[in-house]
Amino acid sequence: MRFSFLAAAFLLPLLASAQAPRFTTIGRVVAQTPAFDRLIAPGTPIEIVASGLSHSEGPVWVPDSTMLLFSDAPTRIIYRWSAAQGKSTFLAGSGYTGRMPYGKEPGTNGLALDVQGNLLLAEHGDRRVAVLPLGQPGGKRTLTDAFEGRRYNSPNDVVAHPNGSIYFTDPPYGLPQQAQSTLREQPGSYVYRRSAKGTVTHEITDLTLPNGLALTADGRNLFVSQSDSLRPVLMMYPVRGNGKLGAGRVFFDMQPLPRQPKEVPDGLKLDRAGNVWATGHGGLVVISPQGQHLGTIEVGEVISNCAWGDDGSTLYFTAGSFVCRVKTLVQGTTGGR
Repeated sequence: MRFSFLAAAFLLPLLASAQAPRFTTIGRVVAQTPAFDRLIAPGTPIEIVASGLSHSEGPVWVPDSTMLLFSDAPTRIIYRWSAAQGKSTFLAGSGYTGRMPYGKEPGTNGLALDVQGNLLLAEHGDRRVAVLPLGQPGGKRTLTDAFEGRRYNSPNDVVAHPNGSIYFTDPPYGLPQQAQSTLREQPGSYVYRRSAKGTVTHEITDLTLPNGLALTADGRNLFVSQSDSLRPVLMMYPVRGNGKLGAGRVFFDMQPLPRQPKEVPDGLKLDRAGNVWATGHGGLVVISPQGQHLGTIEVGEVISNCAWGDDGSTLYFTAGSFVCRVKTLVQGTTGGR
């Protein structure tokens, strides 16, 4: 009897440890200022929660289902991930419904939730922004696939405002031959807004390669990343009461930061204190509301986008063939809510 009790006392911690999920860690968090330690505790591990992807992109947390969705644009698959179930296919054949082959990244890129909790999809190959109901039966439907009679290039990122407006970027990355593609119909790469009534306007026309989008917690400012290696900047635009954008200004210039090949500003998010968490030079760069570089999350891979998840203080991000997460000391925002 004594032996059984001791054996159980010895084995129970081992069994509990075996049942707890374990993740490979990668990279490091690097503070540039002491203020960064108040955002992420020093030594916080960066965990790889999913791997084996071609090019991960567009993460979004779905709180009602306690799951992360993310795109794998080359394979046209949207995956789901949860702590309980791991990685599984959520939607196959996404982003492009035409004849293959079609470019290197025909699938979906950016994903977001609208004010009703439906999934918004920036679809490269189908060159449209679509919506998929998550809380009720029904398939995808097109929200917009053309402006002034001309098809979009390849919508890349999308964000929804509480007033019903949907903003999206339209660089040529999903087209065959990209900017040189003979399929291109738009004269430039613009930022568009679809109003709550369905009217589409182009809001920003003077950026060469607009990419990632994020709203502040109060919905009063829109951040746009420009993935142009010659001018890798983050722009900030005031959002007027009618959803139109005011004149923009450069919020942060990544040009002085060291970078790996192919690293340019891409996806970004904000926390509720106004700090900007932006992918780009060196990894995932954290910037104060005043435009000061506070620190960087480095993983040795090109980081493409990020999203707040779990209780709002875990930052998930996509990096090449990986999806990673890091625990923070702040609360994130999806913008305007």
